[in-house]
Amino acid sequence: VQLQASGGGLVQAGGSLRLSCAASGRAFSNYAMAWFRQAPGKEGEFVSGIGWSGFSIYSEDSVKGRFTISRDNANNTVYLQMNILKPEDTAIYYCAAGSKLRPGLNQYDYWGQGTQVTVSS
Repeated sequence: VQLQASGGGLVQAGGSLRLSCAASGRAFSNYAMAWFRQAPGKEGEFVSGIGWSGFSIYSEDSVKGRFTISRDNANNTVYLQMNILKPEDTAIYYCAAGSKLRPGLNQYDYWGQGTQVTVSS
């Protein structure tokens, strides 16, 4: 599976962005998908993930109520709608594909190249 993330940018605090991750290759609908992020000087962290069917969703506490993950299996794309953005959301965001919905960095097999999100105060 090849993953291509897009949609990052510079936004003011309180603003919104929608990240997209387009997949190609093996059957996209077979995979759980997740978004991770890595801020400068920090370790990568799980943000949100969605099961293959779209019914199972798990999000990190700091983004609950602000970020929404969704997927479109017909178009091989997963999205992360990010609202009420905060400066602490500034990071490179990566999409990942794996066999199960899990929060660990090392539990996903395929990774996109990352897209930069910068939130100014």
